[in-house]
Amino acid sequence: MDTKGLALHGADPFRLSETHAAMALSPASSPVPPPPSPRAGARTEAARIEAVDALRGLAMVWMTVFHFCFDLSHFGYWPQDFRADPFWTVQRTAIVSLFLFCAGLGQALAWSQNVAWARFWRRWGQIAFCALLVSAGSYLMFPNSFIHFGVLHGMAVMLVIVRGTAGWGAGLWLAGAVALAAPWLGAWLLAGPAAAWAPAFNGGALNWLGVVTRKPFTEDYVPVLPWLGVMWWGMAAGQWALRHRAGWLYAGLPRVMRPLVLLGRWSLSYYMLHQPVLIGTLLAVGWLAGR
Repeated sequence: MDTKGLALHGADPFRLSETHAAMALSPASSPVPPPPSPRAGARTEAARIEAVDALRGLAMVWMTVFHFCFDLSHFGYWPQDFRADPFWTVQRTAIVSLFLFCAGLGQALAWSQNVAWARFWRRWGQIAFCALLVSAGSYLMFPNSFIHFGVLHGMAVMLVIVRGTAGWGAGLWLAGAVALAAPWLGAWLLAGPAAAWAPAFNGGALNWLGVVTRKPFTEDYVPVLPWLGVMWWGMAAGQWALRHRAGWLYAGLPRVMRPLVLLGRWSLSYYMLHQPVLIGTLLAVGWLAGR
């Protein structure tokens, strides 16, 4: 991805269900009412944890700044090389990673409370629908490099995999490491022993897997590999924290963090609206300035 499809998003970044887990605080701390027993029975909703929402909100702010800079470059106000300059490419990687890690955290919290699959599929449908809107909108602006598998598309696939493998426990750490390494191993194979398969994996039918020797020309590209590894690690970290460091999740946040919490709770809606607002504002400024 170079720009338009960030959201990291989800998952969602993206209002994914979060939950309470049993926790015991030190005697000096304020007690937290005990939540329902994990995996006790299917729930249609799950309580939210402010720390996770705030972390997701921070990713949204960072994403907005990144996209605003990209839009300034796109409209000629501040030319930058977003495809090759490490200052921008490293930021892009960090933002997407933060979004997907938060999505994994959210799934760990939801799974610990046995939030019903029906609730999961409702949220998944919203993300998938927004992914289609992103593809359509990007095609209007960038017909030669529109987003066919960006962060929302990737999240839609990865969320199903992560939810289905939530019971792997500590094995999620190993699975995440394998997913992170897979593209480089796959690229080596496709450039050598399996070179005959390279055109197929580089093509549009399979490049969403992320095992390619040549990245597609698109405004946003978040394939399943290696990014599934980040979401798996988010799930693993969430499960570990619920068992061993629940206080980290339930720590009180200062009032100044409330805007980030609110933003994190409405991250998908914000993601879908922020670029039209930024682009519309710059177009209006350009029109008033006679550009």
